[in-house]
Amino acid sequence: MSNLDKLTVRDINAENKKVLLRCDFNVPLDNKRNITDTKRIDEALKTINYLIEKNAKIIICSHLGKPKGEYKEEFSLKPVAKYLSAKIDKDIKLANDVVGDSAKKIVSELKPGEVCMLENLRFEFGETSNDEEFAKNLASLADIYVNDAFGTCHRAHASTVGVTRFLPSACGFLIEKEISVLSKLKDSPEHPFVAILGGAKVSDKIEVINSLLEKVDIVMVGGAMAYTFTNALGYPVGDSICESDKISFAKDMLAKAKERDVKFLFPVDLKVGREYKKDTEFKIVDADKIPEGWMGLDIGPKTIKLFKEAISGAKTVFWNGPMGVFEWDNFIEGTLEIGKAVAESGEMSVVGGGDSAAAMEKLGLAEKMTHVSTGGGASLEFLSGKSLPAIEALQDK
Repeated sequence: MSNLDKLTVRDINAENKKVLLRCDFNVPLDNKRNITDTKRIDEALKTINYLIEKNAKIIICSHLGKPKGEYKEEFSLKPVAKYLSAKIDKDIKLANDVVGDSAKKIVSELKPGEVCMLENLRFEFGETSNDEEFAKNLASLADIYVNDAFGTCHRAHASTVGVTRFLPSACGFLIEKEISVLSKLKDSPEHPFVAILGGAKVSDKIEVINSLLEKVDIVMVGGAMAYTFTNALGYPVGDSICESDKISFAKDMLAKAKERDVKFLFPVDLKVGREYKKDTEFKIVDADKIPEGWMGLDIGPKTIKLFKEAISGAKTVFWNGPMGVFEWDNFIEGTLEIGKAVAESGEMSVVGGGDSAAAMEKLGLAEKMTHVSTGGGASLEFLSGKSLPAIEALQDK
């Protein structure tokens, strides 16, 4: 599947048509409900502005958080509608439901070039279960469906898959860009190809590790998932996160890397803390000497040097998952230094969404990467060779 075999927003005639545009506005909010990272909204602007220029009547829909099928004020899309109104300099009317009277009224009053927004899709039970009746009601609001929510493409929900049974469907510019970049990474990367994997769990990345070992020259593992690998080598892990049920998988992957002549790097030293707290006491220890009662919270200086040297010769770099608890200043250094090295690698650098994307935004490095994906789970599934149901559901060219 490449970016070329599905209809795109360019291939449809949107003039005077009601277009249901699925976006991924699942953005982080602080306790005052201010958006703390607007990247997902900003990335959708190209498609929204294109449809405005084409005089479409635009009905935006998205989810936010996990309200589990009922209205909850803290999951309302009000902050998103307010931010987006300012960005496109147009008043966006937000319905107070998804397919009810409010939505129907606002949609019926839309004029060409105007934009409205439905409330959080997940206020409806039928969304995540891909309920046919709900999908039909959602589709009945529009003439055409455009999906630009890459971050949800690995989910077969009513607003990503169900509606395509009732409306002509195409993808927006963001999905087109994501698939184009990730296809190159999956099918024709330039070598040396380095994969950097971090974050909390090996279990989230089993398929992508397995798949990447068939494509990469070097794989390096940091973050909490590293301790499952170092434990597989017989190292003590103290109180660090370690998935003991994944030790045999880790051993299999180390053997597969050896068999395929892939260099497998993991931490040689670590910054360990007494407790899982931002101001905890910390020290640097060798990776095979984590003391009892301590936990790994970042990679150490020798590991940073080792990883940076491996990255410096790469032509393609894929990075998913921070090297430590980057949200805390005492444990940000590993993620920051690796981020700088990836940004300076000068060739193709792709960051796979989720926490890695948040870290790059926080550290001001996102602009220096070739591509920062808006979908962590979707990018991993695509690179593992799985098909994404929401993209499969769109019309072929």
